[in-house]
Amino acid sequence: MSKRIALITGATSGIGLSTAKVLAKNDFNLIICGRRKDRLQELEQELAAFCDVISLSFDVRDRAGVEASVNSLPSSWKQIDVLINNAGNAHGLSPIDQGSIDDWDAMIDINVKGLLYVSKAVISGMVERKSGHIVNIGSIAGKEVYPNGNVYCASKHAVDAINNGMRMDLNQHGIKVTSINPGLVETEFSMVRFKGDKEKADNTYKGMTPLMPEDIAETILFVVTRPAHVNISDLIIFPTDQASSTIVNRS
Repeated sequence: MSKRIALITGATSGIGLSTAKVLAKNDFNLIICGRRKDRLQELEQELAAFCDVISLSFDVRDRAGVEASVNSLPSSWKQIDVLINNAGNAHGLSPIDQGSIDDWDAMIDINVKGLLYVSKAVISGMVERKSGHIVNIGSIAGKEVYPNGNVYCASKHAVDAINNGMRMDLNQHGIKVTSINPGLVETEFSMVRFKGDKEKADNTYKGMTPLMPEDIAETILFVVTRPAHVNISDLIIFPTDQASSTIVNRS
């Protein structure tokens, strides 16, 4: 049986990077996507020891760039079996009256519109083949709103709604759709959210043991390797120290 092809957005760091490494070692060929060409090239060289791999450099916010990149794939790479919509971001943690409109735009453009642009470019082939699996990386913020989370939570609630809509609309085509919603995961996420303020970023995980990107990557592997008749539609994954968006056991 030939290897399946998985396309991963946001593959240069965090959950996307770990997922690329895990899938490469478990019978997948990979299309790794991200904005940072240098990191993509390094990762492509590393993964080539385990699988066939190709990289696409684009910003998910760039609709034309997304379409052009996916359309540029060689014919042998166009049959994408698994799409992992991982690219996402958070900017700021402010009350709604103090929020930055630029931050709001970035979160909606990447977390919502970017996910849609990539999905649109890939789904048509899945529909044509009557097979495929889409994994959308959401967040606990898509299940609960927390203080100062406002627009970030809204963007992840949108991902939750899109995931449910995809599952309903694509059911007739035999396409699986899964949402994975992590709690606290230690990645570059907090450094981006707090605009490089290391102290604030470190405080996010202070006194508790967060999830690691590998934990989510291993879950993604499990989800995309279930038998054909099994679709895991929606998962929330917390570290043991976390019970909700706002309840965290810190020593």
